[in-house]
Amino acid sequence: MNLHQGTRRLTPSRTAPGAALLALLLVATALVVTGGSARAATLFSDNFDDGNSTGWTASGGSWSVATDGSGVLRQAGTSADARSRAGSASWTDYTVRARVKPTVFNGSNRFVALTARVQSATSYYYLALRGNNTVELKRLSNGTSTTLASAAVTVTAGTWYGLSLQVSGSTLTGRLENGPVLTATDSQYATGQVGVATFYASAHFDDVLVETVGAPSPTPTTPGPTPTTPAPTTPAPTTPAPTTPPPTGNPVPGQPDGFASVNALGQNGTTGGAGGPVVTATNATDFLNYIDTTGPLVIRVQGVIRISSKQGVRPHKTIIGVGGNAEITGGGLDFYRSYNVIVRNINFTEAEDDAINVGQESHHVWIDHNRFAGAVDGSVDIVRGADYVTVSWNHFDHSDKSMLISHSDGAGSTDIGHLKVSIHHNFFDHSRQRHPRVRFGEPVHVYNNYFLGNDLYAVASTENAGVLVEGNYFENVPFPIYSASGYADSGPGRAVQRNNIFVNSGVPETTGTVVEPSTYYAYQLQPAAGVPAAVTAGAGVGRITG
Repeated sequence: MNLHQGTRRLTPSRTAPGAALLALLLVATALVVTGGSARAATLFSDNFDDGNSTGWTASGGSWSVATDGSGVLRQAGTSADARSRAGSASWTDYTVRARVKPTVFNGSNRFVALTARVQSATSYYYLALRGNNTVELKRLSNGTSTTLASAAVTVTAGTWYGLSLQVSGSTLTGRLENGPVLTATDSQYATGQVGVATFYASAHFDDVLVETVGAPSPTPTTPGPTPTTPAPTTPAPTTPAPTTPPPTGNPVPGQPDGFASVNALGQNGTTGGAGGPVVTATNATDFLNYIDTTGPLVIRVQGVIRISSKQGVRPHKTIIGVGGNAEITGGGLDFYRSYNVIVRNINFTEAEDDAINVGQESHHVWIDHNRFAGAVDGSVDIVRGADYVTVSWNHFDHSDKSMLISHSDGAGSTDIGHLKVSIHHNFFDHSRQRHPRVRFGEPVHVYNNYFLGNDLYAVASTENAGVLVEGNYFENVPFPIYSASGYADSGPGRAVQRNNIFVNSGVPETTGTVVEPSTYYAYQLQPAAGVPAAVTAGAGVGRITG
């Protein structure tokens, strides 16, 4: 298993449960090492595609394995508590993740949940999604619940949500995909199993994954500076922060945020193929036919699709990978006067040109939870008057040219006033350059990304572009931001940095002022110190449903 390439689901053997458990426990004693760094190791996973729930112990409810696109663990009862747990009672520090889909809430205050450090059917920690539109981090002790942290969210029956609950020492961290992060301190339970639960609700559960917590936690999974290296610093912003802070509205899980969510150019946010037929592509012929279809379409990519060059995608499409192994290789996707397109959960590998090219006045494109590796040219290019694009939760895995915004110094006539792009929670993992390189666009909002070991530079603002860089974590990046000096043959741009952390990295070069993205959309800025843990846990493929 290569965690560096995203989570791959490992289903324990169902023909020999004892041997499977032994194998899982053996895995738990090892560290996965990437580039000399301690990484999380897999303790347990189950996607229920084998058709059974061997290894799970249920209490209450009506549990079975069913089909919801793929195998799921279904709890159908709505008249009582229901719980099911798995794993070892001796597990200590770990993160448990799952996809959760509430199907019926029998009342407004009912919930579905992910559990950790389970002692019994009535004692554990849990992260609950409630029908009254809250997410709560709680402790259950002999049947008595205590709320440790909570936040308001939108919870809708029939919608998949990504949940994760990390227990590390006395620190508890609950995360809702593309939503709030809840933290608390509690020392009542030190060890225990994992599980899922409902309270007067029915639900589907899938893609359960348990991983060890890298040490120390919640610091990045690669080592920080040695004692002789200066401690992380947060330089003062080069311009004052706005007197009115940006709105902190939480985006709806599974829906685009940032510029892709803005109502503009006749498009109400980005909905992709919603409302259209759902099809599955397992070969290049079908895939190319589907992306060339007129009208809304949800295209599920299953397995490896080998194409050549850049292939055009018509408007109103959702292209989403199934599981963690969907792959488009050899070629890429091209947007030419296209709009309202979503691309999620795909491994893009070895593209002979660009992996994704958003160009020629295309707009409202959401590129989310993908992995990019080996493209000959750009991983993601946003050029030629494109607009209202969000690039979120992607893993740029040792790529060369990660992201170009505007293709040429001579493109001012098409690009000025356009190229509004949000770039957040991406893992720029030893990628060399263009994270992004920007000409003309404003505002380009680069926030809550993890920049690790970028050889040439991280962000470059040139040709009078306006780039806001905030709440990011830069580690081992010699040139975090270029702006005042331009870059290569391009003239200077404008860049504002604030609330970033720089570890063993150079001094950011900033100048000028930038239009605040909060004039277009609300967003929630995560403290930079927590970005490495959040991004390495959540970015890339295999983290969402497909």
